[in-house]
Amino acid sequence: MANKAASRDAVGEPAASAQRIDKWLVFARIVKTRSIAQKLVEGRKVRLNRDKIDNPARNLRVGDVLTVSYGGRVRVLKVEGFAERRGPPSEAQGLYVDLSPDIATSEQDAPEIGEDAEDEA
Repeated sequence: MANKAASRDAVGEPAASAQRIDKWLVFARIVKTRSIAQKLVEGRKVRLNRDKIDNPARNLRVGDVLTVSYGGRVRVLKVEGFAERRGPPSEAQGLYVDLSPDIATSEQDAPEIGEDAEDEA
C-alpha cells in the first residue's frame, strides 16, 4: 500500500492529483469567472492535449497541456499544479508554464511586406 503521507501537501491536506478544467482556468486567472470558463469549454475554445473538449467537468492532471483561445489570443499552458482558491496573481502563475509563442519575437522574424520586391529591383 502506498504511503499516504507522501500524497499530502505542506499543510497536511491531501494533495490534489486532478482538478476540473473550469475551476483551474479561474484559479490560474486565465478567466475571471467560472461561468466564463464553462462557456469557453462548451464553445470548444479549449483543447486538452491537442484534443478539442466540450465538458467543463473534465479533469486536468499535472503535465497536461491546454490550448485556450480567449480574448483574441491563443495561449498554450502546461499545467504545473492546482489551487484550492483563486489567489493572488503571483500564486496563480505558479500553476502553469506559458508555452505560447512570443508574438513580438515572431513579428520581428517575419519579413516586411514588400521586402522581397526591394531585393529584386
